[in-house]
Formats: sequence, C-alpha cells, structure tokens
Amino acid sequence: MFSEFRKKIDGALSKAGEKITERRISEKDLNKVLKDLKISLIQSDVALEVSEKICQDLREKLSGKEVKRTKINDIITESFRYTVKDILSQSTPNLIEEIKDSTGTSLVLFLGFNGSGKTSTLVKFASMLKEKGIEPVLAAGDTYRAASIEQLDKHGKELDLKVIKHDYGSDAAAVVYDAVEHAESEGKRVVLADTAGRAHSNTNLMDELEKICRVNRPDWKVLVIDSLTGNDAVDQARKFEEAVGIDGVVLTKMDVNEKGGAALSTSYSINKPILYIGVGQEYTDLERFNSDVIAERLLSE
Repeated sequence: MFSEFRKKIDGALSKAGEKITERRISEKDLNKVLKDLKISLIQSDVALEVSEKICQDLREKLSGKEVKRTKINDIITESFRYTVKDILSQSTPNLIEEIKDSTGTSLVLFLGFNGSGKTSTLVKFASMLKEKGIEPVLAAGDTYRAASIEQLDKHGKELDLKVIKHDYGSDAAAVVYDAVEHAESEGKRVVLADTAGRAHSNTNLMDELEKICRVNRPDWKVLVIDSLTGNDAVDQARKFEEAVGIDGVVLTKMDVNEKGGAALSTSYSINKPILYIGVGQEYTDLERFNSDVIAERLLSE
C-alpha cells in the first residue's frame, strides 16, 4: 500500500526533469498522492478521521521539503512511521507489573461486543499471570450466554485455577463480588472477571455492565475488540468508553488481520492504550502491543 505512495511522489518529482537530482516537494505534488493514500488507509480499516490526520501530518512534514530522489523512500517511510507512533503515543502499561506492584486484590474486568474473544483473552492472560507466579481467581460473570460458565470452568480446570460461578440468570455483579471476596480471603493478588458479550446499542446489558462496575470498582476495565470488525471498532470503543470508561484495549484475531488499521482507529478514538493483541488460539497466543508492528503492516507492499 504505502509503496505506491512512495512511487507516486517519486514520479511527481521526476516530471521536473531527469537532470534535477533535488527539488522541493510542492502542494501540487502531494495533492493527488495524498488523496490516493487516504483511500488506501480507509481500505486498511483506518477510520476516516485518522486517515485525514495521517495525510495532514505527512503534508506538513513533506510540503516544501528539499528531497533527493535517492532518499525519497527513507524520508516518506520515516515520516509515516513517526505519525503512526504519534497516534499510538499513549504510554502502554505493563498490566502484569501493575498487578504485582498493587496492594491487596486487583480486579480486571473484561468486556466487549458479542464474539470479540473476551473469554479466550481472559484465560490467555490468566495463563500468562500463572507463568509469572501470580495465580488469579476467575469470575464467571457471563451469566447470560449459553455454555459460557461451562466454557470458563473448563479452562479453569485445564489451568488449575479457581472459578467462582453462580447459576445462569444470576446477578453478574454478585458473581464478581463473590470472586473478589474469595480472592481476598485466600490472599490472591488478582481476579479476572468475564462478562456477557453485549452490543453497545443494547441499553439493558450496558446498564448491567455499569452496575458491575459501580458495585465492584474494577482496577482495570479492558475492552476486547475483534480487529476484523473494521471501522465498527471505533464505534464500539466510544460507546463502551462513554458507558463505563475504558483503561485499555485488547485486539483479537490479529494473526488473520493483515491490515492493522483497527489499532490506529481504536487508540485514536478513545485516547487509550492497546495493551495486548491476540494472535492465535493457544494459551500462549497473547502478545504485548508493539506500535512498530502496526506501522510495518501499514508500510508493507
């Protein structure tokens, strides 16, 4: 994608004459290629407002700049990479270290849209914590979806972790409350709480989520988003941020998403850090977010 932008800028400069080895990039040079770049970014799941910011930043960095043709790729690539990093400039906390350094029992609440991968992300993080010597308690706060409690209970058995659960239809806030009380009584450092998947437009379920947060005061509210949802990720992020406030984001299915635009759009829309990305189905397939990886995806052919 971005290689085409470089070629078009190079072509615009070449029209000045083969003997000219250096000249200034003009607004005219930039107008057409930035329009094409914006379209390419949107096709890579970068939201319109973010695409416009990237193009405007590049215009400010490149317009009027004296450029040698032999350096055009380096200059454009570096300018683009800087812009992407600026968008993703929120400090990315190390959630495991935050839990280690906290006093008492921390509560991490996982929330998000139906099918986003909340439960699988929760158990991957649980496995990661256990590898670091921290044994979490799991709370089966999804009392709505059929087989959700059994799914978490199965993972709990495989990881040898305690799962606190009630019957289906129970008050999810009470489940999480009981899990925290159990963890505190056992001297456990952290509770990882599952919640029902909900459409951000479902008022009743969003009210339930607000109650869970009000009753239990989670230390971390982690929004899990399916990276394949494209620009809808922005709407999801904003609605959950408005409803309960978000502390960080996990993007799932990044192993099958070659675009990477969802990370830029989500982070920019709510000004919150991407904490982890899901890259597979195994317990070990959860990686700390690296903005360089996203930049490289958008810079790829």
